[in-house]
Amino acid sequence: MLNFVYTATSDKPFALTVEAISRAIGEAGMRVLHIHDVQQTLAEKGFARPPFKIIEFCSAKYASTFLEKDPLIGLCMPCKINVYEQSGQVIIAAMRPTVLPEFFPNLGLDEQVAEIDRLIHNIVNQAKSDLNKKGGGI
Repeated sequence: MLNFVYTATSDKPFALTVEAISRAIGEAGMRVLHIHDVQQTLAEKGFARPPFKIIEFCSAKYASTFLEKDPLIGLCMPCKINVYEQSGQVIIAAMRPTVLPEFFPNLGLDEQVAEIDRLIHNIVNQAKSDLNKKGGGI
């Protein structure tokens, strides 16, 4: 299987990294659907863990195209980026959509998933170090 995850270390604090990811998603023409606060959810059940958020986002254009090809692709949607603290660092991790053709080999998804993969790489790379951009500065 191809490398299914793209990771980067952020050079900013956790909360600013989450804000930067959300902003970069919008700038890429996509929409944040929900941000899951995993740390809070687990704390409510008595489990302590460092900060961890899952940012779910989508592009209506790609979602519509994929779902027309096979509704089961919905099991792999929406796109997700995780932001978490580990060993004193803020980590950004995104699932690479380039694995979709392995699950759905006969649908001709290569071009679209390559486009989304580039968008996700750009989102992560922009967000990990955009301290001077609006909303991300000190």
